[in-house]
Amino acid sequence: MSLPAFTPTTTADEVATAFAEQIRGRNVLITGTSIDGIGFEAARVLAKYANLVIITGYSTERRVLSEAAIKKETPSANIRQLVLDLSSLAAVRKAAAEVNAYPEPLHVLIHNAAAGAGGAFKRSVDGFETQMATNHIGPFLLTKLLAPKLLAARSGSYTPRVVVVSSKAHAAAPLDLNAVAHPNPETYNLLGAYSQSKAANVLFANEFSRRAKGEINVYSLHPGVIYTNANKKEDTKAAMIGIGFLTPEGLPNLEAATWKTLGQGAATTVAAAFDTRLESKSGAYLIDSVEANDQMAPHCSDPETAAKLWTVTEEIVGEKFTL
Repeated sequence: MSLPAFTPTTTADEVATAFAEQIRGRNVLITGTSIDGIGFEAARVLAKYANLVIITGYSTERRVLSEAAIKKETPSANIRQLVLDLSSLAAVRKAAAEVNAYPEPLHVLIHNAAAGAGGAFKRSVDGFETQMATNHIGPFLLTKLLAPKLLAARSGSYTPRVVVVSSKAHAAAPLDLNAVAHPNPETYNLLGAYSQSKAANVLFANEFSRRAKGEINVYSLHPGVIYTNANKKEDTKAAMIGIGFLTPEGLPNLEAATWKTLGQGAATTVAAAFDTRLESKSGAYLIDSVEANDQMAPHCSDPETAAKLWTVTEEIVGEKFTL
């Protein structure tokens, strides 16, 4: 069977249709699955074929709405809700324990959730900057705790995958390793903190891929510029208006960027999770559903920085992460 060539306008539905046979029988966990987000869109299309889709979030109301919307379209979808607050290490441990008690193996873990921390500097319950806590530290610990569950899905013909949704914003500035554990409120700004957490995403994916040695395939990606629920939060909206990405009315500024629909925005996530052409390309950075390693910032492809971040994060969570 010849596989389609993916482009910036390819949708998540189209990617899922192309790899329906690969998705069948698989169990997938996606973080951040509120309606109007790309995590929800990925969950929606995968639920048509997957054995199990685990949707997560700290809001019961939003999880219930997401499950209802998916099941309305695909009544046979097997959806399981998981309470998960990535900004709290204790909450991550509790959620991981619940997943580890599931009878099924876990084939794919998708780190999609991202914090809109608000305009002012804000610390997580554990004392870290909220975006770094939610976008990097929590996902690192969750991956560490679920790694045995992922490895249990490995077979002679299948390698489990971890997908990390980053952003082109990772290229804005080198990661300040010291600020990961010791954030500085004096130098904080919302978009700078977001960029730092997205740089951490790419570095984590690269180092995890190196350490996994082919036992688990790991990918990071830029989903595109999408008008999601995150852009509608007041503080984030104000910041996006400030840099001209949104109009003064808070709507997408079509002159500032090429905007994608939710379906186009979730396509790269689904490709990273199931495109068979990526099988031998663990560690790849994807844009528009295809490998785009040439667009990974040099400071994020540096193995020394990636190894240091790994060690710093191990110290933060108080656990060694070895496979």
